[in-house]
Amino acid sequence: MFEHEARLEVRRYETEVRSGFRERVEELVRAQWREPVIVLRLGDDSPGFDVPGRRLDGTVKGKKLVRRFFWNVFRGIGGAVLALFSLANGADARGVGHLYRREIRVKGPADAMALDLLDKLRKARGSWLVFSPSCIAVVDTGSTFQDSADAPPPRIIWQARQPQAPAVSFRRSTMTWPDGSIFRFLLHGRPEEQHLRKFLEPPETIHWNGRPG
Repeated sequence: MFEHEARLEVRRYETEVRSGFRERVEELVRAQWREPVIVLRLGDDSPGFDVPGRRLDGTVKGKKLVRRFFWNVFRGIGGAVLALFSLANGADARGVGHLYRREIRVKGPADAMALDLLDKLRKARGSWLVFSPSCIAVVDTGSTFQDSADAPPPRIIWQARQPQAPAVSFRRSTMTWPDGSIFRFLLHGRPEEQHLRKFLEPPETIHWNGRPG
């Protein structure tokens, strides 16, 4: 059963992240930084925010009120329809609420340093985290569903260099800034976690050119 689920996950990943994108990102960043890099595809889910002045979805409080109003109306109607559908099919309607919940993965004070990255990340269509011994970046490749040869050139949309770069814990999947703000990143499924293990020796030793053996 586990092997079957693992194969399904790999097939889904190969559909959602076509081959060639990681290599294009690696080529772009290595050419600029002249360092070995680790390139990881981020998950496409939207994180929840626990930051004063920001809504749960990361938007600034007090702005886009009209759009927010219509979104709340749409969410209410959509939730009601899904609840009725679930009841008609014998499912627990309480599970519908999970569709609209966001896991809190961004925390910090007002005007948190992490927001510079997260505001850019929210606009990306295909986001990759890139790490080197002295730099961190987010690269947007556009949608990874299409063939990489037909995709636009990858773009670095955010980067930071030591000592200004946030501290990274691969074991906890966190980036922490000097003001205490934290972003807990999620990778795009088990294949990305397996790719990271090629470089990561527990608990936090990084082999930038790949683990020996």
